[in-house]
Amino acid sequence: MNKITAVFILIIIALSACSTAPKNNGDINILRKSAEIGLEAANKSAGQGNFTNAMNLLIEYKKQAVMADDSSLIIRICLSYGNVLLSLGKTDEAYAEWDQAVAEAQSLGDKELLSVTRIFRARGNLLSGRASAQSVLDEVNREIGNVKTNKLYIAYSWQTKGLAQRDLNSYTEAEASIKKSLEINENEKALENASFDWYTIASIRSMAGNSIGALQALESAIKIDRRIENSFGLAANWRAIGDIYRKMGKNDDAMEAYKRSRAIYEALGNKEEVTAIDTRMKGNN
Repeated sequence: MNKITAVFILIIIALSACSTAPKNNGDINILRKSAEIGLEAANKSAGQGNFTNAMNLLIEYKKQAVMADDSSLIIRICLSYGNVLLSLGKTDEAYAEWDQAVAEAQSLGDKELLSVTRIFRARGNLLSGRASAQSVLDEVNREIGNVKTNKLYIAYSWQTKGLAQRDLNSYTEAEASIKKSLEINENEKALENASFDWYTIASIRSMAGNSIGALQALESAIKIDRRIENSFGLAANWRAIGDIYRKMGKNDDAMEAYKRSRAIYEALGNKEEVTAIDTRMKGNN
């Protein structure tokens, strides 16, 4: 029996054994509340780059959502699970989760959730190269008007739109879209998402030839990631700073940034990224 299940059973035992527990008035939300909390924890873990932990959490809490037969919760967990699987390179498994979310939303008849599922899948198509940036942008434009209730999903939609615009070299439009996502994420205190928005703005500015603006955006990302102790984000930001400095011909500054990135990745035990940084420092990438 795993730790999460053991704790869950102990909660049930404690509630049933307590003589002062209130009488059941109808609804019981133990499974749903547990899964909601777990989904939030998994999303936070994924936002900080701990995809394996996020995957393990989502496996457990998806079971609880299924046991509760809560379609909305199943859909939202499938969406996050698909993103995590894609980040781990499990592309086919990711599409299976997104396809389940789409089918579940169609069966539920929830127009907003159906549009959200399609935008998640479209983003997967963009990141995996299964569809062109223009087709992804077209799909997001078709669906984004239906996403009205959940502010974080609205932000996600704008973020996806900005990523597609960036890949189409529409840099002004791309930054404007990401800034709409950023405004929502900052207002909602979704700081891991806000940090990624700044990171994405940096990439847009760099691709547009605005290296100074890209460095400024990364400084904003670093401020957020330090505040929330997002080590994975900090390492990625310093690596990007190194790339920009090297592009500018400032090799000493690039090496210093790479060293900071490498030290964080090494502390995290991320050997793959450490090797990638070593390659950069040798000038081979």
